[in-house]
Amino acid sequence: MSGRPTIADLARAAGVSVATVDRVLNGRHRVREDTARRVYDAARAIGYHAVGLLRQRVFEDLPHVRLGFLLQKPDQPFYQAVMREIEQATLAAPGVRAVPQIDFVPNSTPSVLSEKLKTMAARNQAIAMVAPDVPALAAVVEELSERGIPVFTLLSDFAVGARRGYIGLDNVKVGRTAAWMIAKAVRKPGKVAAFVGSHRFHGHELRELGFRSYIREHAPELEMLDTLVNLDTAEITHEATLNLAARHPDLVGLYVCGGGMEGAISALREDKLGGRIATVVNELTPDSRAALAEEVVTMAIATPVERLARDLVARMLGALDGSQSGASQIFLPFEIYTPENI
Repeated sequence: MSGRPTIADLARAAGVSVATVDRVLNGRHRVREDTARRVYDAARAIGYHAVGLLRQRVFEDLPHVRLGFLLQKPDQPFYQAVMREIEQATLAAPGVRAVPQIDFVPNSTPSVLSEKLKTMAARNQAIAMVAPDVPALAAVVEELSERGIPVFTLLSDFAVGARRGYIGLDNVKVGRTAAWMIAKAVRKPGKVAAFVGSHRFHGHELRELGFRSYIREHAPELEMLDTLVNLDTAEITHEATLNLAARHPDLVGLYVCGGGMEGAISALREDKLGGRIATVVNELTPDSRAALAEEVVTMAIATPVERLARDLVARMLGALDGSQSGASQIFLPFEIYTPENI
């Protein structure tokens, strides 16, 4: 498309008539919500000059809702992907004019998280967050619940009994699946190790539990080393992986339960250990995809981010309009990637 998009270009992009676009723009006659949204989405996609007016026309009669989201690690590709999908899911939510406020937490200290949560609660009607399981934060969630502000836990559960719902993976199954892969991939007895970001992250703890449980039950020839804490950072994971390989020449398996996988990948490359140590990581990012292609990583277990965002926003809106009552726990099916299906 050359030059400034015209109303005809917009009609063609939206798959409707010029008259329909005119009705949406000028509000002359009622247009079905899904049709009006299609025109608006097309206007955004092609850069139509009156996209602001269209947004006003499409959403002006809908109830306004503000949804808050607190995520971890703003520099991680995974959380950037989560942010993008949440934005899309919120703006596409039917029947409301939903506005997302997305913020990141530079560190997971209870005081910082509590203040961030309180600040976000002052501006939003429902909140979803990724956070460690600490009593101080659970107390804030309980206080917000009593005030009618539902809080949903995302990816890693906490404040059970106070939070409105959890949405993410079944982390015990994730850990057992990682152990299953390593047990199948190694060809001799040896040692296996696992990293967690923090023992306060319930999701990491459950993955480690599932991992150890499977090894104990089905792979007694493998010896579990003490779990290492990497604070979800690549630097700590890199050094710790090199130290593990040096101290344990019989290391045959490695599982990064949370973040920091980039450090394990770089260490395995540096010591040319790809293929010798079966390694499982979480989430498909540019780093893990490249490591799978090089067979430095054996498997990546990934969250279906688009579905996560869509289901999360639907649950949050349901809690506000009364269509979803009571606490819920939603386990999403996880995705498995190997060097053969990336």
